[in-house]
Amino acid sequence: MRRRIILNSLKGKKIVLGVTGGIAAFKAAALTSKLAQKGADVHVIMTNSAKQFITELTMQSLSKNLVYSDTFQERDPSLFAHIDLAGSADLVLVAPATANIIGKMAHGLADDMLSTTLLATTAPVMVAPAMNVHMYQHPAVLNNLDILARRGIQFIEPGEGMLACGYVGKGRLEEPETIVQCVERFFAQQETVTSGPLSGKKVVITAGGTVERIDPVRYISNDSSGKMGFALARAARLMGAEVTLIAARTDEALPQEAGIHVVRVQSAEDMYNAVIAHWEDCDILIKAAAVSDYRPKFSADTKIKKSGDTMTLELVKTTDILETLGNKKEKQFLIGFAAETGNAEMYAKDKLVRKNCDLIVANDVAIPGAGFGTDTNIVSIYDRDGLVKELPLLSKDEVAKQLLILAAERTSGVSL
Repeated sequence: MRRRIILNSLKGKKIVLGVTGGIAAFKAAALTSKLAQKGADVHVIMTNSAKQFITELTMQSLSKNLVYSDTFQERDPSLFAHIDLAGSADLVLVAPATANIIGKMAHGLADDMLSTTLLATTAPVMVAPAMNVHMYQHPAVLNNLDILARRGIQFIEPGEGMLACGYVGKGRLEEPETIVQCVERFFAQQETVTSGPLSGKKVVITAGGTVERIDPVRYISNDSSGKMGFALARAARLMGAEVTLIAARTDEALPQEAGIHVVRVQSAEDMYNAVIAHWEDCDILIKAAAVSDYRPKFSADTKIKKSGDTMTLELVKTTDILETLGNKKEKQFLIGFAAETGNAEMYAKDKLVRKNCDLIVANDVAIPGAGFGTDTNIVSIYDRDGLVKELPLLSKDEVAKQLLILAAERTSGVSL
């Protein structure tokens, strides 16, 4: 399925632009101008600090709308400005976003016009950070960014280079042209999502490798990076699905697209509980995670100290999530993965029958380009009648798209 490019995707869109107090605030003027030229209805909210770098008059002249900065400066007695803006926005864009506003957003603080509007809105929120490289890498800021990412906030990553403070590194506000392109892609994807082949479907995807604790500093896991599961989540969302991504340990940053709800888990038991909690309401479940087959029978509360030349670790089986779902399956369409290191077809077909899957995706992780941690994959997809589709070396995003087209066809009965 080819993604459609939506022309004039900003025409008539109401964008609330939050401008905060960093030297990069001067770029907000060009950003406002470019958004307005694309047909967007831009409403600017400035913090008091932002007004130290650029004037309200400049932003008003470029947006052709009143500029807001004071929560208590109500110009229309029939409504509350921050509630009106929050409720009518198609998108809230914060650019530049300082460490301060990111911290307020993460912890629900609302002490000025912008933070109050952000707390009141149900519209999608996009954030373009800009700050000193050391601030951007500070654990507190990274933690706040992670909190927001898990809530579905989308980020436009800062660029790298010479910063206004003289340091060289990551933290420079992305250029206005690039930010506009990100906003255009967002609205184009929204158009696709509302009419995609999985529109109205609830899709649950598991990703990553589970962690089974031996003690507080040691664990049993595997090499799964989460890349295949993340690609599936992105593809499902682009096809219109409401996506829940249940992610264990991963090497990649979590997907930030709006409409992907992320649930973080650690152990096989955690993943089982999360999957069961979403099972009844889902239409399609794709189990791309690599779940540990065994866990330590006992997990120590404190670090196990070295003693003797050997150590015996007793393992017990974990709950087989895919088999449990196969036994429970009623209306759901169930897809499993079989990562093997030889005889992939035989093992995959056996797994499909034993675990009552509708489709199973087999790949030999010993083949270069098809293993854990790569951006590509080589897979064969089977149903109970045998081979359905064989995919050569492709990007994981393309593999995800092909698999989800199959799932959409089989759940809707319509050929795509």
